[in-house]
Amino acid sequence: MEKNSEIGVWMTCPMSTYLQDQLAQRFSVYKPWNIPSPSNPDSLRPHSPSIRALVGNGNYGANAELIESLPSLEIIASHSVGLDQIDLGKCKERGIKVSYTPDELTDEVADLAVGLALATLRKICWCDGLVKSGFWSRGGQFGLGTKFSGKSVGIIGLGRIGLAIAKRVESFGCTISYCSRSQKMDSGYRYYAHVIDLASNCQILIVACALTSETYHIINRRVIDALGSEGVVINIGRGAHIDEPELVSALVEHRLAGAGLDVFEHEPEVPEQLFGLDNVVLSPHRGSATEETRKSMADLIIANLEAHFSGKPLPTPVLF
Repeated sequence: MEKNSEIGVWMTCPMSTYLQDQLAQRFSVYKPWNIPSPSNPDSLRPHSPSIRALVGNGNYGANAELIESLPSLEIIASHSVGLDQIDLGKCKERGIKVSYTPDELTDEVADLAVGLALATLRKICWCDGLVKSGFWSRGGQFGLGTKFSGKSVGIIGLGRIGLAIAKRVESFGCTISYCSRSQKMDSGYRYYAHVIDLASNCQILIVACALTSETYHIINRRVIDALGSEGVVINIGRGAHIDEPELVSALVEHRLAGAGLDVFEHEPEVPEQLFGLDNVVLSPHRGSATEETRKSMADLIIANLEAHFSGKPLPTPVLF
């Protein structure tokens, strides 16, 4: 597609240099971090007539106010699989198309979920810090971790990512069960209709569902208590899936054995009570953060925009 400077694309936040370069080769790109008071809709007015596309991600999408401030907006391309930061109702009302990157990050996020589980149970990050501090060379004792292989794993959400996680942990000899909006009859895994029942029957609980009003704080005190003092929580979904104060208190009080977290409720803020715990592994929302996957996601963003402005079907549309 040749560059069309009359098509404006609004980026909600900095993303990969590759994506920004690819967009700039095709469109006029507007970057709010270069505009004074970007949260003020008035700052958009000089540009809004030409802005026909918006590119966002899982943290910075498009709420109703932003959408209303862009009268020429035709398409939102989300650099993520999660859509909770986009007002889909407003998009449907306005007839705005929405695309996302559902398959590009599946393997990376699933890999990270397994990595967090292994790192948490075997205390890899804690031990790494102690070795680097000289604790080992001074004769320090590390204590024991916990075995991962053979554990019972419960997965909340058996969609693309949840299923990819299940296939991976299956190779460790783990027994797998899940809780989802509906039973997946061909999965072969045990299904629980209620998350408390799932937590009561597993040792490692992995959150891999979409964030909706039904899954907000799906991990609460009742679920944590059902998982028990030998249980571990892994979250690669959204921070708001977990009632964070309840998780922190359970870890501090040893009512939970550990947690591996890639997402947090108020990112980038993380509860400081977690910093000194040897049974917690923290990752700064890096589920899709590999060069290969981010390039693939960026290429899909471009493909959706080019398809839209060429009058062709979107490769990965969100269906309302």
